[in-house]
Amino acid sequence: MKIAIAGAGAMGSRIGLMLHQANNEVILIDRWPDHIQAIREKGLIGEFEDHEVVAHLPIYSPEEIVEDHANVDLVIALTKSMQLESMFQDIQPIIGKDTFVFCLLNGLGHEETLSKFVPKENIIFGTTTWTAGLAGPGHAKLVGTGSIEMENLASEGKAFTLEVLNVFQNAGLNPIYSTNVRYSIWKKACINGTLNGLCTILDCNIADFGALTGAKNLIETIVEEFASVAKMEGIELDQPQVIRAIEATYDVKTQGLHFPSMYQDLIRNHRKTEIDYINGAVWQKGRKHQIETPYCAFLTQLIHAKEELLNAK
Repeated sequence: MKIAIAGAGAMGSRIGLMLHQANNEVILIDRWPDHIQAIREKGLIGEFEDHEVVAHLPIYSPEEIVEDHANVDLVIALTKSMQLESMFQDIQPIIGKDTFVFCLLNGLGHEETLSKFVPKENIIFGTTTWTAGLAGPGHAKLVGTGSIEMENLASEGKAFTLEVLNVFQNAGLNPIYSTNVRYSIWKKACINGTLNGLCTILDCNIADFGALTGAKNLIETIVEEFASVAKMEGIELDQPQVIRAIEATYDVKTQGLHFPSMYQDLIRNHRKTEIDYINGAVWQKGRKHQIETPYCAFLTQLIHAKEELLNAK
């Protein structure tokens, strides 16, 4: 399958590399000049727990995608949420009438953006529990295992989605076909809505946060806000299940030593975050539905204040 990774940061590098190793034709698309240069000069370095690989993958900036690049079968969207629309505006030359888009972004509200570029029957949505980090430009650190859940938004897209599932299975990405991906997206948003913002503000990894005396109260309160808003959006979240899923990440043998992506963006790299598409989205949807979400509102404003203090770009 010919696949474009739209947003070849840490997670995009991981998924692109594993798909490449399974003999798919993969191109990477990213906006970070140093990352592009490093991969072009030395290849993409994938540092797994017990070995290291180097893959010489083609990589482009979005502006370099031109008409003579052939259409791809699948675009995997892994940009930051606020970069999604501009990315797809730039890469339209490789999106044909039969191209599907698989959205694996964190957060809420991406269906409306993608529907501007491809029909609903060509959209797949999903979530992932894989983690990844960048040790530097062109150097991905790939620790632990995970899975990927996927579902076509329209019934017409099921056949191709099952083809994608088979491709991901052959790449060792542990895909699962879902019958309720919207629930999973909201559940993942809850996990991100607690761990991402709180670890970033508190300057700690997931295990350190989980060990705090007040951790349980914080996550219960934020999850309750998410659940109240989700209910108005037609999603009935099982709050105890979501809380158990969050607490399971504290284990140092799995994800506990990981610093969430928001922490990596803001604290390490002084980049703006996706807070407006996670807690901020719940805050805004809550206002629309006349539901109070004070913790999500406060956390959103705290992250934006931290962005300002660090002059995040």
